[in-house]
Amino acid sequence: MSDVTTQPRDPSPATTAARVLVQALATLGVRDVVLAPGSRSAPLAYALADAALPDDERPAGAPAIRLHVRVDERSAGFLALGLARAAAHDEDGARPVAVVTTSGTAVANLHPAVLEAHHAGVPLLLLTADRPHELRGTGANQTTVQPGIFGPAVRLAADVPAPVGLPDEARDLRHLASRAVAAATGARTGDPGPVHLDLAYREPLVPSPGPWPEPSAVGLGNVQSRGAGAPGAVTAALSAVVDARAGSASTAGAGGAAASGRRRGAVPTVVVAGDGAGPVARRVAEACGWPLLAEPSSGARGGPNAIAAYRLLLADPRLGGAVRRVVVLGRPTLSRPVQRLLGRADVEVVVVAPQGGAWPDAARNASDVLTEVPARMLRGRLHTPTGWLEAWQTAGKAADAAVDALLGGPGERDARRSRSGTRVTGPALARAVAGVLQPHDVLVVGSSNPVRDLDLVARWDTAPLVLANRGLAGIDGTLSTAAGVALGLPRRRVRALVGDLTFLHDVGGLLRGPLEPVVDLQVVVANDDGGSIFATLEPGEPERSAVFERVFATPHGVDVAALCAGYGVRHTRVVDAEGLLPALAAPGPGLSVVEVRVDRTGRRALGERVAADVARAVEGALG
Repeated sequence: MSDVTTQPRDPSPATTAARVLVQALATLGVRDVVLAPGSRSAPLAYALADAALPDDERPAGAPAIRLHVRVDERSAGFLALGLARAAAHDEDGARPVAVVTTSGTAVANLHPAVLEAHHAGVPLLLLTADRPHELRGTGANQTTVQPGIFGPAVRLAADVPAPVGLPDEARDLRHLASRAVAAATGARTGDPGPVHLDLAYREPLVPSPGPWPEPSAVGLGNVQSRGAGAPGAVTAALSAVVDARAGSASTAGAGGAAASGRRRGAVPTVVVAGDGAGPVARRVAEACGWPLLAEPSSGARGGPNAIAAYRLLLADPRLGGAVRRVVVLGRPTLSRPVQRLLGRADVEVVVVAPQGGAWPDAARNASDVLTEVPARMLRGRLHTPTGWLEAWQTAGKAADAAVDALLGGPGERDARRSRSGTRVTGPALARAVAGVLQPHDVLVVGSSNPVRDLDLVARWDTAPLVLANRGLAGIDGTLSTAAGVALGLPRRRVRALVGDLTFLHDVGGLLRGPLEPVVDLQVVVANDDGGSIFATLEPGEPERSAVFERVFATPHGVDVAALCAGYGVRHTRVVDAEGLLPALAAPGPGLSVVEVRVDRTGRRALGERVAADVARAVEGALG
């Protein structure tokens, strides 16, 4: 009887599998991993701890990984989101960031960040540890149905069985990692986003003595990225659109400055640049001589064609009323006047959406959806009515002057004063923050009023990098996102501008353990003791005031200084305009909070006054 030789049994299949997965992800470009501690995820935690060691201490076979540890999974998810957003703007280019959790509710706490990443197209790898299959449905501790927990919000979901040490397990893990990274980056689909690998592990969960497996490429796939659509087809499509519609659009009823001197085929056009539009939106506007209506996080706000107070000009019949074509890049979400423009029956809406299967068209009015900007548009081959851009620029300068006069400064006629000095309003704070930003700086701006105030007042020739969680526009996770951005872009000065409720909602994002890398970030908090965004909407109408404070404004009375002290974070309180610029000018190293006391009582009236003053100024400028 012949002897039978067998492979020596792996004493810790979970450890080996975790190490192979970390090797594969590093080979595929993953540089940052965020870990929330737990027991079932211990195999990954030990592997990542090895990979995070300095070069001269790292075990043979372990790749180099930057590890970030956070105790709260919700914060960890948004930290990973911020790191991934930052990666798209550093020298190495966009790449996925992984986040690791244990089993149970830890996984569910990732869901807000997953939804934001899904709607914003941010590549995340969700590595969630799980009980092995035989323990599921048995009432075992910390065990629930994790596969499929994120539903349609992930690009790929895999329920990975617990390893047992079979010969092909390493190859299969590398193959799965290749598919996961390709799906997260949108290499095959053009639709980046989160990917979920639910990784079952059996005990032992801690490593036994032994080396790392030899790095191997067996199972790794070189996935080529899918290219953009054929340029010729897009150009031809737009040419057909322009040729077919130019006559009717150029003769549609529009008066005033835009109507005079209109050339044959010239259509009054504006470029709307929503979140993530990119610099190409500015290139298109300047090439064609079109006004640029760019949101702060568009990546396009700057230059001579950018109109800062555009949302207040859209009601003017000579400007917004005369628009007959809108070219949309990015995803516009900030302004109701813009959405009304995009929904008008007399406006041709051309959407340029290079990524994903869906496209931004909340008004359901897009006539053409393109995958890229046509060459004809980039070359400025589309005609513009004589005086069209100039009318918008003239009105925009008049609007800016009116806004400045109303927001005022120390001693000016409309400044609200307290005993300590000139009271700060939300738009005045946003203007001050915008004013101190340099082109190389980064601003993470929160939802609700801060981003809309910035949208009204920010004027840049060369804009800084402005990032915002506009995928779902929630207030959750903003501090953690900003911390991730700061960690991912360490050579750039990073600030965050948030409201007080946004700050409180993610105050745990201030927590950083003493063993973790320092976060250089200045957080500017507009503290008006509640949700002033609702004062500008229907609930803030005077006749609805009976319940407004309790169920909409939600005053909290929190001592922000004491809260910061508890987290060991530097805090500065600003109560008047005179103290604002000195506090913003020199953030210093590490994490700091500048709390600015903002007036909320006159928020609705201020908005109405701004609109009225701008309308008068524009009337005087255009005549």
